[in-house]
Formats: sequence, C-alpha cells, structure tokens
Amino acid sequence: MKKGTLYLCPTPLGNLEDITLRVLRILREADKIAAEDTRQTRKLLSHYGIHTPLVSYHEHNKRQRTPQLLQWLHNGETIALVSDAGTPAIADPGEELVKKAVAEQHTVIALPGPVAAVTALSASGLPAVPFVFYGFLPPRGAQKKTILAKILAEDKTVIFYEAPHRLRRTLAALAAADGDRQVVVARELTKLHETYHRGTLAEVSSYFTQVEPQGECTVVLAPGVQAKEELGADALIAHYLDLGMPAGQAAQEVARLTGLPRNEIYRLILAQKKEGQ
Repeated sequence: MKKGTLYLCPTPLGNLEDITLRVLRILREADKIAAEDTRQTRKLLSHYGIHTPLVSYHEHNKRQRTPQLLQWLHNGETIALVSDAGTPAIADPGEELVKKAVAEQHTVIALPGPVAAVTALSASGLPAVPFVFYGFLPPRGAQKKTILAKILAEDKTVIFYEAPHRLRRTLAALAAADGDRQVVVARELTKLHETYHRGTLAEVSSYFTQVEPQGECTVVLAPGVQAKEELGADALIAHYLDLGMPAGQAAQEVARLTGLPRNEIYRLILAQKKEGQ
C-alpha cells in the first residue's frame, strides 16, 4: 500500500459477496475510511471484521471535509473512499474529492468493482456501445424537462438512475414523446428481488402505473431513431423543439448532425418559432 494515496473502493450494490479481496485488504490496511453513510458502511465492515476508523464524506459535508482529507493525504496517510453502494465518484459525492486530489497531485488508485449502470447495461439486451450515462436525474422542473429532451435526442444507448417515487412520472414523460422506444428498468440489482422490466416505453410506463415502483432503479434506454442524420435541418429543428429542447441546445444538436453553422441554425429556429406563434 502506497502512503499518501486515495484508494477508490467499490462496495456491493446489495449482495455482500460482491466485493473483491483487494478491496477488503485496502479497507483493513488504510489509515481511514471516508464513507458516504457511516452507518451503512459500518454494517459492511462489521460483516468482514474490519475496524478501520470511519469518517463521513457526503453531499452535505463535502465542502468542509474535503480540505481535511486532502491534509491527511499530504501528511502521508492512506484513505479508502467508499460510497453507499457501487463505485465511488460515479454519480457520487466522491467525485469532488477525486478532482481535488488529482489537482494536488496526490496518488489516486481506483479498484475495479460494482457499478449499477454497467451491471444493468450488460443484462439489458440493448446496444452496449456506444452509451451515455446521465447519473441521477434532476427531481423536477425546467432542468429535468431539459435533460429528458436531451435524453430523447440521443442516438446512443442512455443509462440513468431514478428514485422509485419519481419513476412513474419520468417514464410517462418519455413515453409521451417516443412510446415505441425500447427500455429496460432494472430494480434491486444483485438483491433477492432483482428484476428487469423490458419493453417499449409505453408498455413499461403502463406497467408501473399498476405496480408501485420499489427500490433504486437503473433505466437503460435504446438509442433514438438512427435516421436523424438523414433529415433536413428544418425537420430536425421541429423534432427537437417538439421535445421541449431549448433553442440554444437544439441549434447545437442540429449543427452537429447537419454540419451547418450553429448561428445559421439558430436563425432558422427563431424563424420557426415566429411562424408558430
């Protein structure tokens, strides 16, 4: 083990057997473990008889805690960073600590292990390459509407996380725009009640109107219509505006697909909006 090193230690998504021997060794040998939820991590450590000191590191204290952790690294201590489940720094508060540690030229070593997004993708049956990962979606409002429009416009497989109490509304919004697109909703990954719900957006959305979503959900969405590149600028503009995409973002996407200048596309967008008034 290298002194003054930040180790990124993946932890099980749900099944305690899904942890590597190397992660267990680092957790035992580190000077400290920085955990998103110390109560959750303490259960894992207790199961494996590990007694390394724990400190909390989460969304609400990361600004205050980051300088302290960096100072410990500077002093030559080794820190194991863990999240509640899965790999640290992936849709996780640990991302900020990793950025700062790299900026200060500390050694950062990532250990391989569970990632819910990749686990769901591998079993989805949808195209695995290329894919784009959106992490946790915004809970509501204009920001979420913009993200959903961007997701619908993707020509790659899309993966994102959604809370169970927001899943119905999210699926309904996506289905209203493109109900025929294939989707997989993975729930309770690696746990006793692990399930994969496959079908079109319309079918899966309808299913969850009748069944209460439970457990953390990973959504894998098939790529959009591949023929978009063959459409003209006017048709693409109309498509993205219908999805609710902001004018600036629509201009960027259409310019990317057509090769036309962004400012020219933006003028066409304004013209279409004016005609629609």
